Amino acid sequence: MNGLVPLLVTLPLLGAAIALIFGRRRRVQVGVSIVTLTLVLVIAAVLLYTVDSSGQALAVSVGGWPIPFGIVLYVDRLAALLVVVSSVVLLAVLLFSVGQGAADGDDETPVSIFHPSYLILAAGIYNAFIAGDLFNLYVGFEILLVASYVLITLGSTESRIRTGVVYIVVSLVSSILFLAAIAAIYGALGTVNMAQLSQRMTELPQEVQLVLHLMLLLAFSIKAAVFPLSFWLPDSYPTAPAPVTAVFAGLLTKVGVYAMIRTETQIFRDSEVNTLLLIVALATMIVGVLGAVAQAELKRILSFTLVSHIGYMVFGLAIATPAALGATIYYMVHHIVVQTTLFLAVGLIERRAGSTSVLKVKGLMKAAPVIAVLYFIPAINLGGLPPFSGFIGKFALFDAAADVGTPLMYVLMAAGIVTSLLTLYALMRAWNLSFWRESDEPVDEPGEERIAYLGGAPAATTQTERRVIPRIMTSATTGMVALTVALTVFAGPLYDLCASIGDALQDPVTFSQLESDS
Repeated sequence: MNGLVPLLVTLPLLGAAIALIFGRRRRVQVGVSIVTLTLVLVIAAVLLYTVDSSGQALAVSVGGWPIPFGIVLYVDRLAALLVVVSSVVLLAVLLFSVGQGAADGDDETPVSIFHPSYLILAAGIYNAFIAGDLFNLYVGFEILLVASYVLITLGSTESRIRTGVVYIVVSLVSSILFLAAIAAIYGALGTVNMAQLSQRMTELPQEVQLVLHLMLLLAFSIKAAVFPLSFWLPDSYPTAPAPVTAVFAGLLTKVGVYAMIRTETQIFRDSEVNTLLLIVALATMIVGVLGAVAQAELKRILSFTLVSHIGYMVFGLAIATPAALGATIYYMVHHIVVQTTLFLAVGLIERRAGSTSVLKVKGLMKAAPVIAVLYFIPAINLGGLPPFSGFIGKFALFDAAADVGTPLMYVLMAAGIVTSLLTLYALMRAWNLSFWRESDEPVDEPGEERIAYLGGAPAATTQTERRVIPRIMTSATTGMVALTVALTVFAGPLYDLCASIGDALQDPVTFSQLESDS
């Protein structure tokens, strides 16, 4: 099975090269992209079954170099699960974009550029998830950065170029911090292999450990959009094409969260910053959701809820118990799927109504009842209504916090409940205004206090032409909605898997185990 591990990265890179060669042949590019991501999904599922059934992780040193001198690829339950979920999301969003491209041509997503960039983005995501050392993790982030900059500026509109520049500058700052941290760690310990670092880090003075720890956390917090380092996200994501926004929102911030989980549990086990993480989680939840409540544009609402729900994952990481880590992994899987689905649903709303402003979109319940359902189900899921996966994940996090029982934990639990309620309010307010409001109801009529306060919200007046919705776009979104329901229906087996991951993270792999697994 070790031979399958490098294919998770090499197949998307090979597919990107083939797609670039056939840049003038749309159907070939589409076929290559779909086949590539399907193969990766199958391989990842096989690897997940293998590592879960055997209880042994897979480690591969690329090029036959002895560990830790070569590039180490490491697949355990956590890495395999996230690669499987990422592959499903990437495949669904790809199908959505295929429908959009077939209907609109190259206006929104130029196919000759989109497919190679999309597959390179996938390779960067997979590489980050299976990286066994910090430098390879950095390489995964840089692959993401290059591909995401191309994708976020597709169409070359002024707003996309402007937000793309902000995105690239912020990402470069994060990368510089990460690279500086790697250099400092290598200079102090002579390795960047995470298994070796878990054994050697304790040799350093506590002050030096704390500095290295904070440098890595700062770099990953920017990528994960943790408050106050999340300022770039609400302005960057909404301007991109709908498929790009969906995959960015679902996956890119989670790569940063994943890096935080790996380093916190593998390298800095005796953390001194858990209290700081709890405070940051509290601020991320509250500030993010308050930003969502103040918005009048659906993509910006979802972007702010994305920030707020990163706070739940940081909260679980800061609790640092096996139960909390398991709940965090489950919530991460839930959020990847549900957030992506909501952005796809908003993409359908934009095409049908010509806008994503709740001040302009109305009457869609009669005009597009299918879209109403496709938005409503993941919206109440993200809001945490029982019995959906959002409720299950939050309840598990709160239960783990209650077991610790400190006053700060109860404050975080209260903040989590408030955040969940305000998320539900923001999403349901948008649903009510966009779907239930009559199409001939005036916006600025004197008595419309319920929406008048949103009149000055950012990007509330953006208007585009209405466009046809191809069946494949609706089908891809429907499939993702079905997957969000499946997270609830099969919550038991999935949560058991996440709980076993949480237990395993409390006993990080050692260098001797890494050599025996390879």
